[in-house]
Amino acid sequence: MKGPEIAPLTEEHLDGAAEVLAARHRRHRAAEPLLSPAYEDAAACRELIATAYAADDASGAVALDGSRVVGYLLGAPKNDSWGVNTWVESAGHAVEVPEVARTLYAVAATRWLEEGRTAHYVLLPSHDAELVHTWFRLAFGWQHTHAVREPAEAGPVREGLTVRQPRRDEIPVLARLDMVLTDHQHLSPCFSGGPLDVYEERVADWEEDFDNPKYWNVVVEHDGSLVGSAVGCSLDVSSSHAGPAAPEHAGFLGFAAVFPGARGLGVGRALGEAVSAWALAEGYSSLVTDWRETNLLSSRAWRGLGYRDTFTRLHRLVGH
Repeated sequence: MKGPEIAPLTEEHLDGAAEVLAARHRRHRAAEPLLSPAYEDAAACRELIATAYAADDASGAVALDGSRVVGYLLGAPKNDSWGVNTWVESAGHAVEVPEVARTLYAVAATRWLEEGRTAHYVLLPSHDAELVHTWFRLAFGWQHTHAVREPAEAGPVREGLTVRQPRRDEIPVLARLDMVLTDHQHLSPCFSGGPLDVYEERVADWEEDFDNPKYWNVVVEHDGSLVGSAVGCSLDVSSSHAGPAAPEHAGFLGFAAVFPGARGLGVGRALGEAVSAWALAEGYSSLVTDWRETNLLSSRAWRGLGYRDTFTRLHRLVGH
C-alpha cells in the first residue's frame, strides 16, 4: 500500500504538525492525567514546535497525506558531551500511525548523518507501547525514563534511621554523596561516559547553594552517621523536563544518593518519601523524577515508590 509522502519539514508544515502533537497529547493525558492540559491545544503546541524549529541546525521530516500533515520528526543538536548528536525532544515528534515514524527517521537521519551527527536521541510518550516498539525496530534502545506521581505524606521510617535537614558543617559528606551517584553511573550496567565528579567542585557547589531557597535538602542518618541525601525543587529548575513532558506546578526529585554500605536499610525509600511529603506541604500537584534505565537501583526504587512512566528516552549510536 502507498504510504504518505515524506518531505523535509518546513515552516509551512508547523500548523499541521501542531494538530498532530495536540492529538497525541490528548491520548497521553487520557493515560496520565497529571500531565499538563495546556498541550491539548494546537496553538500551544505550535509555539513549542516553532521554537524547536528555530533552534540552531534543527531539521526534520514531515509525512503528508495530500496537504494534511499526518506525522513529523524534528531534531537539533545539543553540546557534544552527548556525542556528535541530534535530539528529538518531547514536542519533536508525533504521528497518527506509528509505522510512519520509521520512514520519517529514514529521511531525517540522512541529513543528520551527512552533518556527522551519529548519536541520536528521541523522547517518546511512554503510554504508546506501539510507537516505542516501532523505534526499537529502528535499532534504538531504552536509555532514560521520566516519571510522575502524586505527592503524599511520608510513611514510617525504619528503626535506626533519622530523616532531617542537613547542617552546613556536613558539606564535606554531602559532597561525597554527590559523587556516589556519578561513580555508580560509571559501573555496570550503566557504563556512563560522562566525566567523574571532582570533590573540590562539589564542595564549592554546596557552599554556594546551601542556603539557596530554590532547593530543599534532606538527609538520612543511620546510627549517628549521615548515609544518604536528596534534593527537591520546583520542576522549573530542570531543563530536561519541558513542554508536554512537564506537568503544571510540579515538584522535582532532582537528586538522591545513598552510600553503598547503607543500601538495603531503607534509606532510599526514606529520602524519596521525604521529598514527596515536602512536595505535598509546598502545594505541588505532582512530583516528577527521571532515571537511567540501566541504573538498576534507581529504576527499581522510584517505581517502587509509585512513580509512573511518562516519557521514554531512546538512544541510537549509528555505525555500532
